[in-house]
Amino acid sequence: MTTTPVRPPTAAGLAVELTDLTRVYGSVKALDGLTLHLAPGELVALLGPSGCGKTTALRILAGLDQPTSGRVEVGGKDLTRVPANKRDMGMVFQAYSLFPHLTVLENVAFGLKLRGKDAGARRKVAQEKLELVGLSEHGSRYASQLSGGQQQRVALARALAIEPSVLLLDEPLSALDAKVRVQLRDEIRRVQIEVGTTTLFVTHDQEEALAVADRVGVMNAGRLEQLAPPAELYSAPATKFVGEFVGLSNRLPATVQGGTASVLGRDVPALDGSTSGPGFALVRPEAVSVVADADGGATVTAVMFLGPLSRVTCLLADGTDVVAQLASSDALRLQPGQAVRLEVEPSPVLVVAG
Repeated sequence: MTTTPVRPPTAAGLAVELTDLTRVYGSVKALDGLTLHLAPGELVALLGPSGCGKTTALRILAGLDQPTSGRVEVGGKDLTRVPANKRDMGMVFQAYSLFPHLTVLENVAFGLKLRGKDAGARRKVAQEKLELVGLSEHGSRYASQLSGGQQQRVALARALAIEPSVLLLDEPLSALDAKVRVQLRDEIRRVQIEVGTTTLFVTHDQEEALAVADRVGVMNAGRLEQLAPPAELYSAPATKFVGEFVGLSNRLPATVQGGTASVLGRDVPALDGSTSGPGFALVRPEAVSVVADADGGATVTAVMFLGPLSRVTCLLADGTDVVAQLASSDALRLQPGQAVRLEVEPSPVLVVAG
């Protein structure tokens, strides 16, 4: 199974290697042998539930925490015990953390001032980064005069102004409303590609991770369950946890024999890692079709309109609930109580034990 980035890495960033990292807090093992490689210029998103270790991994890379064991390398250099202020990394947090007494331009230039850059050079670079994030006209304003989305753009510009070797994004969009979050998510991706900085993005938002990353790593209990390009992660989950955590999945009775799974009367390929014999196939709602059929063996129980797409919930004779995602033009022809036949696409599925 490939884990190659979906676009060629750029020369602007440095490779990052996290090797066999563990972090123990008392009796809690926050990281349990994490090994992760980021190619130069690549954006990797770490995704997982609260407490899975994703933020601990980012903090160790930043130098804000020390591993119990393991190694951190950037550009081939061992940074495991190097202090955070010597690591040449830019960070953007959930909290904007702007200085309220400084203007936007002064906030962006702050890191350059600490590095001894003269006033003219600071202003030039800060103005360039504000233009990069679409705020070139806001340099003289203060944080209190900006919206939340604008403040987070300033925080991103400030992190990029020092031209870091690695950019670290820790839940940077979670404090924003849904519409602004999508806009800024796309903006972060555009800027990251343009600048070419190697980036680690930590988020609990699945859509966010799948939309912006070259590869997504799903973490669980301090371990990396799977690292893959977004489309591969979604269509070919490597483990039960990934299949059930990422996106929506139906659990449909299935039997696996010789690499083939029988699901709803259809034979489909079984993914590597599937159980043998009886189990449950993890089937995406969009891979289920619903056909009106008086003898189909299923009944529509609900139709939920979601715009261009709708979700149709059906009940099999054995009591299994099945959710299908259909074009609304097709779904709205169906009514609760209607007898239907369900079919699955012939795409590969992961079959797990009960």
